[in-house]
Amino acid sequence: MRLRAFIGAFTTVAALTLAFASQAIADEGGEGLYGKTDDKVITNFGYGLMIFFVLLVVGLSVGQHLLDKRKRSK
Repeated sequence: MRLRAFIGAFTTVAALTLAFASQAIADEGGEGLYGKTDDKVITNFGYGLMIFFVLLVVGLSVGQHLLDKRKRSK
């Protein structure tokens, strides 16, 4: 019963989001939350994305190493 309620609620929210998305975009003149974007903004976002994923991989690798080290010591 819970699964049916979740699926129903998810379907309703998805349908309403799709129905009103075009109105939300039209009110802003096609701009997103950030405002006008140019090449510098896109480039800096790309650099930030690359740095995020490098740090994510390094952090998860260090965490895995620490967990393996703890498992071997027991």
